[in-house]
Amino acid sequence: MELMEAVTNRRSIRKFTDYYVADEEIGEILNAARLAQSWANTQVWEFIVVRDRDLIKKVTETYSRGNSATKCSMFASALIVVCAKTGVSGTKGGEDKTKFSEWFMFDLGVAVQNLCLRAYELGLGTVVVGLMDHDTCRQLLAVPEGYEVVVSIPVGKPFTTETGRPRKSLDECVYLNRFGNSLHL
Repeated sequence: MELMEAVTNRRSIRKFTDYYVADEEIGEILNAARLAQSWANTQVWEFIVVRDRDLIKKVTETYSRGNSATKCSMFASALIVVCAKTGVSGTKGGEDKTKFSEWFMFDLGVAVQNLCLRAYELGLGTVVVGLMDHDTCRQLLAVPEGYEVVVSIPVGKPFTTETGRPRKSLDECVYLNRFGNSLHL
């Protein structure tokens, strides 16, 4: 599969079959995540693979009421809970070096995108779940101080292919020299 095919067609999947995602497949998608670039190569990501059905239910119960990913998470073959080591990315010598003190969010975004694209390439579906009680999930999974739970990613075989919503055109989001000066490509 070509990269642009995955970038163009990968969508958030919220309905899975009963297919069991093998440990080897989980390893493949986590390997893609760990290869992501990060601030000063800090690699602040940590991944918790949740397979235990009771624990999946408890993690899912930390999702906010009405979260559209609740049902698919309950039926997912696994949840991958993505955590970040804090106070490292975006800093030097313990001092913030950017306006954005939570630079780990960018690093995790890159890693999670790699994970989701590799899953798609393997014929698997994912959805990134961030609407949750992060602190309760952190306690539930015994994540230590200095680390934060950032997202939960249910993984499974898609029940159907979802096309997703259309994306903005380049004319709607690309500017030349100054914000608002459209660059027509």
